[in-house]
Amino acid sequence: MKNESKARQHKQVNDKRVHFATETTESSKSLAEVNGSVNVPMDGGYWKTLLAYIGPGALVAVGYMDPGNWITSIAGGASYKYTLLSVILISSLIAMLLQAMAARLGIVTGKDLAQMTRERTSKGMGIFLWIVTELAIMATDMAEIIGSGIAIKLLFNIPLIIGIAITSLDVLILLLLMKLGFRKIEAIVATLVAVILFVFTYEVLLSQPSIGGILRGYIPDPNIVTHSSMLYLALGIVGATVMPHNLYLGSSISQTREIDRSNPQHVARSIRFTVTDSNIQLTVAFIVNCLLLILGAALFFGTNSHLGRFVDLFHALNNPQIVGAIASPVLSMLFAVALLSSGQSSTITGTLSGQIIMEGFIHLKMPLWAQRLLTRLLSITPVLIFAFIYHGNEAKIESLLTISQVFLSVALPFAIVPLVLFTSDKKIMGQFANRAWVKYTAWTIAIVLTILNVWLIVSTLQSVF
Repeated sequence: MKNESKARQHKQVNDKRVHFATETTESSKSLAEVNGSVNVPMDGGYWKTLLAYIGPGALVAVGYMDPGNWITSIAGGASYKYTLLSVILISSLIAMLLQAMAARLGIVTGKDLAQMTRERTSKGMGIFLWIVTELAIMATDMAEIIGSGIAIKLLFNIPLIIGIAITSLDVLILLLLMKLGFRKIEAIVATLVAVILFVFTYEVLLSQPSIGGILRGYIPDPNIVTHSSMLYLALGIVGATVMPHNLYLGSSISQTREIDRSNPQHVARSIRFTVTDSNIQLTVAFIVNCLLLILGAALFFGTNSHLGRFVDLFHALNNPQIVGAIASPVLSMLFAVALLSSGQSSTITGTLSGQIIMEGFIHLKMPLWAQRLLTRLLSITPVLIFAFIYHGNEAKIESLLTISQVFLSVALPFAIVPLVLFTSDKKIMGQFANRAWVKYTAWTIAIVLTILNVWLIVSTLQSVF
């Protein structure tokens, strides 16, 4: 009887622990308002199931083709023709690997990268990583805000400072979309991506690039590492392509689909379809980035034009002396429309990332509208300050873009290292821990990026002093 009584008491204690753990998990879900909100078929065919999982990859991929990519990729093509295509290829493969790891972390643990990092680091290290990540988001948002503001000016002839201020209102659009459901956000972002892809495919076809030059461009050139200016742009492309905030975003929105974590087969199935979605969408991003660099190379290499800035590119596409017979106002307007689409779609994902990072690192809880507004204001303030200092001069403001993208490359290892540590830990991931080749490849990426960034900083300081 005593043993039965003790067993009942032990069961009650365990039940309470399970209940408490469930409550804790429910109250600390990443992006709680959309977590697990999308139903997936349990017995559907492959294509029906894949269709249910298609969406989060678009939100992640759009960050890989934001206005920051435009500047670095087009400037890379205009300066070094097709040479840096190999950097885009390598960056895209790195992105696919890292995003797959981020998605697996979210699906298996039910926590995003920010939550896991805060839980498993000291308070001081957690605050340091939060600051680095917030600065990376600000650098990302700077490109999106500047791109959107300039697109508004080009399309509607609105002063740049006012256009930049208008971009703060797109937070309200995101709030509305969140009420309509996460699938609506995914559909809108996918539509904006399709617009970007169409515009640049059309413009590249008109520019008649060298197919042989393009194919040779995918073979890595040693000069990229030894030539300081080329290395600077190459790291800008890496920073613009593999952005730290996307790893946090991917680990969170991978949880928007229903997941039965008590069933290993369902977890494995979720990982497989989520990674497939991610790779499909990142392939689209890879194509867009290649199109941008090819456009810069085909139209502007050797023209001695001051290009690499949005306004210059807008006017160049309408100037027969630069781009030849294909010049037309239609090309310029399509460019501005694509730029606005890129800025707005990237803004949506950037704002979501800001919420994930604030909640995960510092447990900041506030009304959704206030949280979104605070995230946006943190990013828009430095851009407005520079806009006032330079009196709305687009060329001066756009010079911030390449610098911001290089900073993203510098910040990237601070996100990669925790991601590799967590996803390689069998105590955390169980049977879904990284395979040996994934772990060592990811560590190699982190080490090489760190070395290149240190080299870049030293080279820059030497040129200044």
